[in-house]
Amino acid sequence: MSAHKIYVPGDAAAVALGADKVAQAFADAFKAKGLDVQIVRNGSRGMHWLEPLVEVVTPFGRRVGYGPVNPKDVGPLLEAGLLEGQSASLYLGNVEKIPFFAKQQRFTFARCGIVDPLSLDDYKAHDGYKGLARAIELGGPATVEEVFDSGLRGRGGAGFPTGIKWRTVAQTPPQQKYIVCNADEGDSGTFADRMIMEGDPFTLIEGMTIAGLAVGATKGYVYCRSEYPHAIAAMNGAIKIARKAGYLGQRIAGSDYDFDMEVRVGAGAYVCGEETSLLESLEGRRGLVRAKPPLPAHKGLFGRPTVINNVVSLCSVPFILANGAKTYSDVGFGRSRGTMPIQLAGNVKYGGLFECAFGITLGELVEEVGGGTFTGRPVRAVQVGGPLGAYFPTSLFDTEFDYEAFAKKDGLIGHGGIVIFDDTVDMARQARFAMEFCGVESCGKCTPCRIGAVRGVETLDKVIAGQDRERNLQVVEDLCHTMKLGSLCALGGFTPYPVMSAITHFPEDFGRGAPLSVAAE
Repeated sequence: MSAHKIYVPGDAAAVALGADKVAQAFADAFKAKGLDVQIVRNGSRGMHWLEPLVEVVTPFGRRVGYGPVNPKDVGPLLEAGLLEGQSASLYLGNVEKIPFFAKQQRFTFARCGIVDPLSLDDYKAHDGYKGLARAIELGGPATVEEVFDSGLRGRGGAGFPTGIKWRTVAQTPPQQKYIVCNADEGDSGTFADRMIMEGDPFTLIEGMTIAGLAVGATKGYVYCRSEYPHAIAAMNGAIKIARKAGYLGQRIAGSDYDFDMEVRVGAGAYVCGEETSLLESLEGRRGLVRAKPPLPAHKGLFGRPTVINNVVSLCSVPFILANGAKTYSDVGFGRSRGTMPIQLAGNVKYGGLFECAFGITLGELVEEVGGGTFTGRPVRAVQVGGPLGAYFPTSLFDTEFDYEAFAKKDGLIGHGGIVIFDDTVDMARQARFAMEFCGVESCGKCTPCRIGAVRGVETLDKVIAGQDRERNLQVVEDLCHTMKLGSLCALGGFTPYPVMSAITHFPEDFGRGAPLSVAAE
């Protein structure tokens, strides 16, 4: 056992900011000084402006942070007494008392940034596998009802009740069934899936195992995009460890249930975030959207009943089973129960992951939690829900973060990503980008998406150039109406959200007068 322990994140965001070099600088310094120090490559706490964030376990058992740390800071920090938790220029104290972190209510991400991602003992010491133990005790049907009673809804964007999806698969006749985790996180400004897979992979394994037990599935697949090499490595490593320890395979955890799983890597097509395209890709074909019905719950992977859930949805399950449905459902707003990991990105002062109960307003998230723009200029627009999400002006900052509240304002929560723009943004070009993105990423199966997006780019180019603006804006609106109602999946169906919200809330960028709501103010 080492006399000292420090934590240097191995999370991709921290690595992008130099965490690997910092870890190596510490290793070199410890070797040169003959010090016995354990370096743990943990996940990120989600406060990206402080990365690389180094934490030290002091001789008194306290855990204190320093950051952001550069390799050149290592020597001076050690001289200043970092291993004893002494104050220094980058000293942060207890990182959980930093306002950004202290305001959170961490259910799903409770272990992320705290545990060694590939230590099963560490996971279990922080309440890991308590949910599976209770699921084994309850049995499949009661486990399904526990998830239903929690009010958990799909965190991938659709917000469909998870319990209903599980019930449907559970009620199909006994046969080969599958659990598929949609880890094809492709929305702009989102990183929750990646962050938890890299920082707490066992919680996804436990969540998928509970899902398999609940519905009678014995095989699971994590479909992850190739752009996430750190997450893929963490998941593969954790799966091997769990299998060796008896938490995957036959008679999991000594029970009568069997469940095993593996990671499959996709090529990064955005449309494969849509569940039926994902299934096509998993089966070895091009990612094309399937017509529904039949639903994947009846005829999914390889034609068998399949539960398809997002990473955060499945990672929420261990907490629900360990703590009870009521503990989870007592938190939230309206029909949106529990917590949501909200990701703040773009032009923001304090970017990162903020997990809290539904009901917080958009304005609180952007101005108070995020601290406004990084540039210090006024916020002009925020896009919530990825590249297919609506653009909201500051006049809508009183909107509660809730599925129904956003729907009433013609918006989407999606995967919980918020991208912030200051007053230099050109909203006409943002609308054009939405159409261009749809055209590039379309699978091409349906005409409204395949052709509509290309015509949308051409028409918006005319608007931006000042050519017959009113007539061409009417064409854009007609295209959006057709795409929304006629597209086979959400790629074409949701592209009108960013386009029409930009035209509605920022008409001056399209050569029109100010919106009535702004003029009235």
